[in-house]
Amino acid sequence: MKKQIFFVFFLIILCFSCHKNPDEKTILSWKKEILETELAFAKMAKKEGINKAFLEYVADDGVLLRNDSLILGKNAISSYLKNSNSKGLDWKPDFVEVSNSGDLGYTYGKYTYKYPDSTGAIQINKGVFHTVWKKQ
Repeated sequence: MKKQIFFVFFLIILCFSCHKNPDEKTILSWKKEILETELAFAKMAKKEGINKAFLEYVADDGVLLRNDSLILGKNAISSYLKNSNSKGLDWKPDFVEVSNSGDLGYTYGKYTYKYPDSTGAIQINKGVFHTVWKKQ
């Protein structure tokens, strides 16, 4: 009986010791990758418009929150943004975090979006964004 308890205890210790958290350098490189992706999205939105930027960077099962509604999936997001050609999006993350496995991360920050309304007057929306990233 004592041998069995020792063996089980040994297996438990072995299992926990095999899981190693990444070092700080690895975590920082993952955060940098997420930040660079956010900045590339913002650059594309400014150069080519938000429609193209969202379609380039959103996952097939992505979700966009607009006006207290969820827009589910890349096709629905494309349809929602089809007339959004404005290049007036300023978007920069203030915070980046990543999981220990490196497969999930999130950012948040502030944005300003300028666009012409139906009369041609420039409208300005400001707010906070939150993005969840899944490594593909």
